[in-house]
Amino acid sequence: MFEGFSEFDIDVQSSPHVGIHGIHGGSGPALLLIHGFPQTHHMWHLITPHLVSQFTIVAVDIRGYGASTKLAHSNGHVNYAKSVMARDLKIVMESLGHTKYYVCAHDRGARVAHKLCVDYPSNVIKAIFLDICPTLAMYSKTDFEFAKAYFHWFFLIQPYPFPETMISQNPKLFAKQFMGGRHAGLEAFAPECLAQYFAVMEQPEAVHAMCEDYRASSTIDMEEARQDIADGKLIQNPLMVLWGKHGVIEKCFDALAEWKEVSKSVISGKSVDSGHYIPEEAPGILVESIKTFFV
Repeated sequence: MFEGFSEFDIDVQSSPHVGIHGIHGGSGPALLLIHGFPQTHHMWHLITPHLVSQFTIVAVDIRGYGASTKLAHSNGHVNYAKSVMARDLKIVMESLGHTKYYVCAHDRGARVAHKLCVDYPSNVIKAIFLDICPTLAMYSKTDFEFAKAYFHWFFLIQPYPFPETMISQNPKLFAKQFMGGRHAGLEAFAPECLAQYFAVMEQPEAVHAMCEDYRASSTIDMEEARQDIADGKLIQNPLMVLWGKHGVIEKCFDALAEWKEVSKSVISGKSVDSGHYIPEEAPGILVESIKTFFV
């Protein structure tokens, strides 16, 4: 699916050991692509062929997902704090020789990218976030419509081992219902990609890691977000936000207003004719946005 790309596994943490898996290829300025839940770097397969002549692309599996390391439980869920996951990707990019780069990130990956922008502003040139609002805003402004649509935000954060046990009884069914229950259904995903996503969900350690990712978002990530705001550590990089007009962000939030609350930079963005999975539902729109914004 990624002809001309090379795979890598880069050690980003020694104790406990963490390795980040990914692919890289193309030529030009560096572009980091970060996937969401419950996916892998394979979600970018429809856009990378149109970008390799203009960008050196690095697409990763964030820790806990895909072929990257899946750590066990940690006190306070610190192993999956977005600040820690952002540091992973800074190390990956430095290891590949990139000190400045563009970032396009979806869903959970965009939450990592948010922290990457806040903690390492000199490394990120510009960023595009796909179909999210800031974690702190989404949790603190939860209403019935949001809770009903994003039930997993409240299910996955339940104490270990309850959600892990429930999901692992039939992980493929969970993935099918979760991904297929949105605007475009399962038809939005290439069979090869679904096979990858389902295979990861069959791993108990991956399910646990995904739950820990969400537990971190409801605890340490919100604590760090509040502290960043109090300290004036806001996004400084030019930011574009795209969200699906058939999704929850459009229905429940004012995306541009929420991002302006945590940014010192110029914010642009719009809804696009898509559901949540923009890279797979509306790849043409995303490719055009990347080519015009990342200049």
